[in-house]
Amino acid sequence: MKRLRLTLACWPYDRTRALADGSVRMEGIDLVYLPLEVEETFWRQARFQEFDASEMSLSSYVKTLNSDKPPFIAIPVFPSRSFRHSCIFVSAKSGIRKPEDLKGKRVAAPEYQMTAPVWIRGILADDFGVKVTDVQHFSGGEEEPGRVEKLKLDLPSHIRYAPIPEGKTISRMLADGELDAFVTARAPSTFYSEPDKVKRLFPDYVEREKDFYRRTKIFPIMHTVVIKREIYDANPWIAQALYKGFETAKKRTLHQLAETHVLANMLPWLVSHVEEAQKLIGEDWWPYGLEANRHVLETFLRHHHEQGLSKRRFKPEEIFARETLVSFKV
Repeated sequence: MKRLRLTLACWPYDRTRALADGSVRMEGIDLVYLPLEVEETFWRQARFQEFDASEMSLSSYVKTLNSDKPPFIAIPVFPSRSFRHSCIFVSAKSGIRKPEDLKGKRVAAPEYQMTAPVWIRGILADDFGVKVTDVQHFSGGEEEPGRVEKLKLDLPSHIRYAPIPEGKTISRMLADGELDAFVTARAPSTFYSEPDKVKRLFPDYVEREKDFYRRTKIFPIMHTVVIKREIYDANPWIAQALYKGFETAKKRTLHQLAETHVLANMLPWLVSHVEEAQKLIGEDWWPYGLEANRHVLETFLRHHHEQGLSKRRFKPEEIFARETLVSFKV
């Protein structure tokens, strides 16, 4: 049987390494793994649909479902997850000391529709009463001028949004006090170069993130994996083949990280980190699949709709290939 050649753009995560080096092969697929930076992957896929399959911002993917003919279908694989209390930065000139101080302030994100800001805005609303309508939103280049939303926004009128001035960067504007706060995935350079001017809202972010998980059982999903709709329609079996391949590769990494006789990466207390994650979250602290992530996805989809990014509140089972929603039993 001839194998299907498939391009996959995805950052070189430890949990996908076995797919990149070919030690895990997907059923019926010759995979061409393109290890690109996430921003490049998202831009090229969202704007030009260059890859047969790719990692994609969960928010961007859900936003594409607003169209009459969505260009992608996702599988419930989540190569990137991250707690985000660490990713709220404030200008020292803003006077912001606690989350509630964000009300009435100028808050930027590289792109309004990015997944990390969606989660952060949702956490601020649910836990601290700072609603999406309580702040003025800005977007633009974090370190380089000229960044624009990769997908066109059509926000409701009650959400105040504008791009930052041409030629400026969020990192510089935050340090200078022209913006009050910044919600993001990458820490701005001025946080390191000018620590007296740019600070974290939550210096104790680790404990806050652990508390967030204990209360909500949510380990926020950042990215999913999408397939071009035309390729999926012609070959629906690839959804399950991709899912099984990603799951097998991830299990290898979980096993490697749990080894105690050698360290799988350069973290000196890796074993302690693994044991802590297992104790707090479970043996598989990075689950794929719909049911294991239903409550996380439901929360995200609620935030997405409340923030004006989806025309209606989607259900988790609506956004993934139907072949991956259940598995066979023997």
